[in-house]
Amino acid sequence: MRFEIIFDSTQPIRLPIQYNYVIQGMIYKHLGHEYSSQLHDEGYTYQNRNFKLFTFSRLNGRFKQNRESNEILFYPPVALTISSSIERFAYELGYSLLTCDDLHLGDNPVKVSGFNALTEPIINPPEAIGMLSPITVYSTLKTQDNKAKTYYYSPYEQEFSRLIESNLKKKYTLIFDKEPKEDQTVSIKPLKVSKNSEVIVKYKETIIKAWRGIYILEGDPELIKVGYDSGLGSKNSQGFGCFKFLTKGDNYD
Repeated sequence: MRFEIIFDSTQPIRLPIQYNYVIQGMIYKHLGHEYSSQLHDEGYTYQNRNFKLFTFSRLNGRFKQNRESNEILFYPPVALTISSSIERFAYELGYSLLTCDDLHLGDNPVKVSGFNALTEPIINPPEAIGMLSPITVYSTLKTQDNKAKTYYYSPYEQEFSRLIESNLKKKYTLIFDKEPKEDQTVSIKPLKVSKNSEVIVKYKETIIKAWRGIYILEGDPELIKVGYDSGLGSKNSQGFGCFKFLTKGDNYD
């Protein structure tokens, strides 16, 4: 399930340039306390890995960055897309945002001026997709001195597509309570991705390499839908891997 929230304010919305954690914090705050704690602390577990099964976009609106103060100033209204495979998540969050009288983005008081429940897509692969938030894919490797090192993959490396497929199959198992069939596969190929598509995101104290751009998704529509609802790649609940299907005339970086 996916919806778009339009936030308005009487003043510009002032956020840190790296604002992913601000949006994530707002989302957890506006879920019911019990569910929010369970989702934040445990999530949905598959083979000792925890998945949150939601994702969100970058804020969409007019803005100005100030590198010296490390701030980004949005001029309302601004839009945020939030997506999840879990109905409880969508209903609790949507209801809370619509009925809250004390809503903030960071330290900025805002109000909801629009709420759009988006129509479920008809998926007919191959599909061109544009990233609403950048996609990140990584492995944790061991160095020669046995220290952990995070390696982030480029969309042009074979492991990028393989790990995305593996990740989607795990999410599919959690959502449908069954393993996908052997012939249910997915591949992703960069269509319009350059060095300029790479972004470096600082989430709290963690540096994350991720990619914008346009890609082609091929394969099983059910697995692709899992990615549409829950995000492609890793760190979806931190604001990565949210995408939309492109139609003729759409233009994404």
